[in-house]
Amino acid sequence: MSRLDLIRESPIVRTPRVMQLEGMFGLAAETRSREQWSVELPLSERPWNIGLIVGPSGCGKTTIARELFQDQFVDDFVWPSEKCIIDAFPQAMGIKEITSLLSSVGFSSPPGWLRPYHVLSNGEQFRVRMARALAELSELVVIDEFTSVVDRMVARTGSCAIAKTVRRRDQQLVAVACHYDIIDWLNPDWIYQPALDDFQWRCERQPRPSISLRIVNVHRDAWHLFRKHHYLDASLHQAANCFVALVEEQPAAFTAVMYFPHPKSPSYREHRTVCLPDYQGVGIGNALSEYVASLYSCKHRYTSVTGHPAMIRHRARSPLWKMTRKPSTVQRQAGFEKQRKQIVASSRGRLTASFQYIGPSRQRDALRFGLI
Repeated sequence: MSRLDLIRESPIVRTPRVMQLEGMFGLAAETRSREQWSVELPLSERPWNIGLIVGPSGCGKTTIARELFQDQFVDDFVWPSEKCIIDAFPQAMGIKEITSLLSSVGFSSPPGWLRPYHVLSNGEQFRVRMARALAELSELVVIDEFTSVVDRMVARTGSCAIAKTVRRRDQQLVAVACHYDIIDWLNPDWIYQPALDDFQWRCERQPRPSISLRIVNVHRDAWHLFRKHHYLDASLHQAANCFVALVEEQPAAFTAVMYFPHPKSPSYREHRTVCLPDYQGVGIGNALSEYVASLYSCKHRYTSVTGHPAMIRHRARSPLWKMTRKPSTVQRQAGFEKQRKQIVASSRGRLTASFQYIGPSRQRDALRFGLI
């Protein structure tokens, strides 16, 4: 049982303006301002991973959270002004652990990992702060102003990704927020509202709200919006057929497809798939990739080679994909080095895995897109 009886007082200097204000609104002449809270949170009654303290500004959320969870309260971190964000994580963490944690909270952009913290967007900074807090505070993490400074779509998708990560790592998170729109996405085990002095356990975790995607076939120029977020490079083949997933009519993810002719076994191959940072962490990139695969599998085999750790993990577990080559380094090809030394050098040593799409085909949708 976490019980707190808290009083906060501050002096009132009775200046001429203060006395005018007292006269205007009939306020009593006081020398001190006083606020008082009596809080009882039965957090020891049952196991939990995620709690939410939510309410309007001025209701005492931050004051209560600071008093209850003093040692676990995260204010901010010191970030190197010039170094990449990956160099701000604890020295004991390996690069695979760092990138896996960043990906799990919805920041899956390797080019972004190489940037200093101060150049990232608000949404990227929010996710990076969360990843570092989970890395440095191994048990309980308390975050004030949770999602307050980010776009509300980022707030919802970020809350979902962070919640999955906290539960997977079996840590505890207390989010302190003024927005109620994140509740269904964060899916907390308990909620406390200081304004109402109301504490509630949530009986069952509900599936997150669905996200509606509209898939459109687009000109290859759309790649310019996504290219800097792709983990491999910024090139796009001129013959690629391109698709974009829209969320609330805003572009969220991109997939391009190439045809590989072969006299006996022609196939289609995924050429590029990338999800914008604001929409990462809730499976939009994978959903687009698999939808496009279902269109092309009506005609020929559909394959994909990827080096992105998060995508490899997803496909290794998915019944829609069959791994045809386990993660291994790219092999050099005879006669290839002399002509394209730069490309060979960039790919040498990079771990990739190969997959074939084996899920259902969408013949009607393929016909609608003019693919058959």
